[in-house]
Amino acid sequence: MDRKQDDIEIEPVFPARGRNRCRGAGSVWLASAVAVSLLIAAGVAFRVAGAGFSQEIGEPVKLPIPLSEIPLQIGSWTGTDAEIPATTQDYMRTNFADDYISRQYVDRAASLRAGVYLVYCSSRPAGILGHKPRVCYPGTGWIWDDTTESQFTTRSGRKIECLIHCFHRPMPAYQQVYVLNFYVLNGRITLSEKDFSGLLGRRPNLEGDPARYVAQVQITASSENGARIAAGDMVDTVLSFLPSKDGRVTAAGRTE
Repeated sequence: MDRKQDDIEIEPVFPARGRNRCRGAGSVWLASAVAVSLLIAAGVAFRVAGAGFSQEIGEPVKLPIPLSEIPLQIGSWTGTDAEIPATTQDYMRTNFADDYISRQYVDRAASLRAGVYLVYCSSRPAGILGHKPRVCYPGTGWIWDDTTESQFTTRSGRKIECLIHCFHRPMPAYQQVYVLNFYVLNGRITLSEKDFSGLLGRRPNLEGDPARYVAQVQITASSENGARIAAGDMVDTVLSFLPSKDGRVTAAGRTE
């Protein structure tokens, strides 16, 4: 994606004032923390929805390559892992999340910041039910402004549908964040929980098939353009760690 296009407004590392700016870069990091902490609420939702199943599920379903191996350097973006409390990690593993990452990436040359959040649910594919930005963010004090169904283009030229949510915190501590969100269901992009909320989606993955899963991808930034650029630059790499529709994991092939 060309950062010099006239219709792309470059987001500074320390944003200036304006409607598409946050007061300080902390909103991106705060949004990532919100996404992780509110997984607890999603876990509760799954336990209620799946109470009819009595089967015991053993070890988490493991991907061929764990999500922690997603590079910290993706093109011009340099990432750092967000700190997740041990209690939250234990809860996530116990209730539904087989793997997950939460990171902050910076492209210093382009003066861009973005949060990258990914959770993979396979042993309980519908465990992610209820974890939607329009539910989670207002629950922690963010005010919803707008949601737009859109798409972005990755570095490989792939067009991916997404929802872009805008939230803000009111004055005197004004902050604004854009959350680009989509799901991956068994290798297929989807925007709706309806695709995995039925009986088949809620059935535990007793076979331990890593290609049967739901993953959620969120890219957060303090401007819509910032979220789009980050997604376009990094989502190809992120998706290469998830099984495709035919069960292949592209990243695994690159490491052999």
